[in-house]
Amino acid sequence: MTSSWSCNAMLVQQFLVHPSFSVSCRLSFPSQSMLSLTISSKNKRSISPPLILCCSEPSATNSTAVISASTSTNPAPPVIKKRKRYRKQYPGESIGITEEMRFVAMKLRNLKGKKYPSSSANSDSDSKDSQESSNEDVKEEKSKESFDDGETWKPSMEGFVKFLVDSQLVFNTVERIVDESNDVAYAYFRNTGLERSEGLAKDLEWFREQDIVIPDASTSGVSYAKYLEELAERSAPLFLSHFYNIYFSHIAGGQVIARQVSEKILEGREMEFYIWKGDPQEILKGVRENLNVLGEHWPRDEKNKCLKEAAKSFKFLGQIVRLIIL
Repeated sequence: MTSSWSCNAMLVQQFLVHPSFSVSCRLSFPSQSMLSLTISSKNKRSISPPLILCCSEPSATNSTAVISASTSTNPAPPVIKKRKRYRKQYPGESIGITEEMRFVAMKLRNLKGKKYPSSSANSDSDSKDSQESSNEDVKEEKSKESFDDGETWKPSMEGFVKFLVDSQLVFNTVERIVDESNDVAYAYFRNTGLERSEGLAKDLEWFREQDIVIPDASTSGVSYAKYLEELAERSAPLFLSHFYNIYFSHIAGGQVIARQVSEKILEGREMEFYIWKGDPQEILKGVRENLNVLGEHWPRDEKNKCLKEAAKSFKFLGQIVRLIIL
């Protein structure tokens, strides 16, 4: 190989010295089939550049380059992004979980069958359960219509005491769970100013002084207290749904009941159960804000369960309220 290159170099040197010199030779290389070199010149002034022709076997690299070049001329079709679809919000969802619960309460209070705006995000099973709950609560609401009718609604002393006993059991259970639980979520709802246990104890003591027998809690109160205990162990969000709606119902509707009972059977006496240290609406507002903040971290599925529990809360409380006229 070295001697071949030396020979070729000598030939080129001869051409440069003698321009009329002409030579033709063939060289072989391991990676090429043949290389032909032709050098010629007629005069010194006109020198043609050497012509080198190379013929070699196509390699895998060259083939790949050809394929790549051909494919690059035909680019792949553009990727079409799938349009993202957003679900419709639940009524009140933009404000917070307590506002969603308020819409549940509004729906349950509707006696004419008119439907409030609802989201298509509700599943069929949710709609079925909601409809069944609505039918039951419509019956309860019809019976509670008599509360506003002075001639139909005739509360008894015995019934009102039963109502207070069951209410005391429920409020004692709620407040004990919140105070004793290690769940950090409950820490925001301790000593809010809404607590009713102390006031209820004073009212029941007054009835004892009037020689009125204080009965044991009824099945309605016992069932609800037991349900709250089980729910608190299973899920803080679901329990807090009941927590909020118990106080909300007591403040929103309890005032009317207290006034009418006081006028009819207590000769105008004001019950401790309905006396707060401060404005109850403002106190409830603080509880509402804390619950809405917590609700922002709950998944949508958990919120849906809270709405179901809100309906259950109104159902349990309705059964206890009816003790007044039973």
